[in-house]
Amino acid sequence: MTFFHLTFIACLQGITEFLPISSSGHLALLPLLTGLPDQSLTIDIAAHTGSLGAVIVYFWRDVSRALSGIIDLLHRSHRHSPNARLMVCLITATIPVVLAGAVIKLLAIDDLLRNLYVIAVAMIVFGVILYKADQSQPLSKSTSEWNLRDAVRLGLWQILALIPGASRSGVTMTGARMCGYSRRDSARLSMLMSIPVIAAATLLALAEIAHSGDALAFREAGIVATLSFVFAYASVAIMMAILQRFSFTPFIIYRLILGFGLLLFAAL
Repeated sequence: MTFFHLTFIACLQGITEFLPISSSGHLALLPLLTGLPDQSLTIDIAAHTGSLGAVIVYFWRDVSRALSGIIDLLHRSHRHSPNARLMVCLITATIPVVLAGAVIKLLAIDDLLRNLYVIAVAMIVFGVILYKADQSQPLSKSTSEWNLRDAVRLGLWQILALIPGASRSGVTMTGARMCGYSRRDSARLSMLMSIPVIAAATLLALAEIAHSGDALAFREAGIVATLSFVFAYASVAIMMAILQRFSFTPFIIYRLILGFGLLLFAAL
């Protein structure tokens, strides 16, 4: 792959991974609209590793709290601490999408979802749902109030992220807003939930590479991981700054324009 192609994939993955506009949808569109070859598993892993590193660094305080929660869970007197509760909620919110993803993988229907019409319709439908949730729900709850019931609800919402174009960030932010969390705290919960999901997907892809022997040069993977980290970190920082003052509407407008544009493109 050329340096331009590697940079473009890293940019696309890094910028879209944590915005509510669907990174999987954009990556699926890349070969469909440009004719460029689809990236390999190694490039996918490198791009996700970079974006995973970015969100861990940006939310390091929350990540360290969750890691401390593991230790608290091992001690009976600390099992109900805020850190332990955060870790339990993260695990609970991750289980549904991991199980659903495994079923889709076993049924081999994941490739059937990667088509223009599915991505376009998902962009529009889930954009409208996010808009309604964002405009109609209160802004009262914070991340510190995250509980097991809301973790289950967000975990079920996260299953919808398996539809290309739906956006993992988008559906989890929608679910969080429907639970009454503020915009910034909805984004914060979504980012924290992404860590175990991306890590699980990366481990699965690594297992596939080990089985197939499909590996690229370390240099190419390093370029993609580094650039993806930079773009993802900037993307998260910009989004959190936007949500400090504005709603999700700019992202929703983008989803609608892209979704209807893709439908028009497919009809021509």
